[in-house]
Amino acid sequence: MWLAVFFGASVLVALTPGANNLVGMHHGVHHGPLRAVVALLGRLAAFSLMVGAVVAGLGPVLAASTTALTVIKWAGVAYLVYLAARILMTKESGETPASRGTPLRKEFVVAITNPKALLIFTAFVPQFVDPARGPIPVQLATLGAVYLAAEALAGTAYVALGAGIRKAGLTRRARARLDKGTAAVLLGMAGLLATNRT
Repeated sequence: MWLAVFFGASVLVALTPGANNLVGMHHGVHHGPLRAVVALLGRLAAFSLMVGAVVAGLGPVLAASTTALTVIKWAGVAYLVYLAARILMTKESGETPASRGTPLRKEFVVAITNPKALLIFTAFVPQFVDPARGPIPVQLATLGAVYLAAEALAGTAYVALGAGIRKAGLTRRARARLDKGTAAVLLGMAGLLATNRT
């Protein structure tokens, strides 16, 4: 029962609009559903590393380290600005930012440089740990795996949204506007992250 409650809460958290979900939707628009879903493995790989750190006891240490969070934050800001700039520099020849670089790598870097993701595994997940249920590391690993499943589900939903937009057959001008809107949101997220106190 507790895992079902945790899964439901995790899905709600994972569905919250954020950089990774926006990037996933963007990949759905430019690459189609199959390649975009495969790219989600990059995000899940990054989150798996965070789960491993929490299970090993390093999560709280990283979360409590102002230096570590600051480095992660500014790396995230820089990468979001970089992605936005690549989108804005898209040529009208039809070449898209999604056709350059690796979608899987983009998902990984956006996830691993997101300090909010680290806080999910150090503040949100541990709330569901109960010493009476057994060894804490085992519970953390189990909860981490369940959260990854929720993240995969949420990510797939955003990819499906992007694939739906792709299937709608937007004109080149409409796609350009969508790309510019995506870039603007990414820049907004970078600005919020930059001004947020860690």
